[in-house]
Amino acid sequence: MRRFTLTLVAAMLAAGTAFASPSNPANGAEFRTLPQAQPVQQKEGKVEVIEFFMYHCPACYIVEAPLAGWVRQNADKVHFRRIHLSSGEERDYEARLFATLEALQLQDSMHDKVLAAWHQERRRLRSDAENLEWAQRNGIDKDKFLAAYQSFGVQMRVKALARMAAAYGVDGTPTIIVNGKFVTEPSMVQAANRQLGNHEVLPATMQVLDALVARSR
Repeated sequence: MRRFTLTLVAAMLAAGTAFASPSNPANGAEFRTLPQAQPVQQKEGKVEVIEFFMYHCPACYIVEAPLAGWVRQNADKVHFRRIHLSSGEERDYEARLFATLEALQLQDSMHDKVLAAWHQERRRLRSDAENLEWAQRNGIDKDKFLAAYQSFGVQMRVKALARMAAAYGVDGTPTIIVNGKFVTEPSMVQAANRQLGNHEVLPATMQVLDALVARSR
């Protein structure tokens, strides 16, 4: 997780020039370009947008509503995916839950419910038992859940998620990737536009996404 209010490192100070603007974002300021573009899931006429997130991350929870709204408004031109940031370890219970829901094709329909467990109900899904209890409480069949949760495929998916994050150079959340090559974060947008109030950072981030999608089409 990254907080929106940061101690700015020298690189960010250098990026925060007078030329920075969310509606016309600058490389090295509001976004960065990957040295090697990553493969994208092709959808005709649409630009892939990936959010790397973690269920427990407060900043991800804050970003969720405006980002989901932005995705709905741009459904005709954006193919959106969420990827849980993973350590690749078996004991990464959050990534394991995400991979299990993905295997059951429930990752989208259950996304808000997992966030609600963490951030509204104050439940900490930090063990196999807690994940199973959450699944049953939310109407997921116990046997189907455990079959996926304990499967070799889910174990490999957790490791694959970690490799994907490494390929994109992602080490914190929320991080958003546009078209396999442009990387932005609310913290970058804030650092490049220090005149923004905290309440303005997320709308400005959506402006950056608008601009990056337009450049990718």
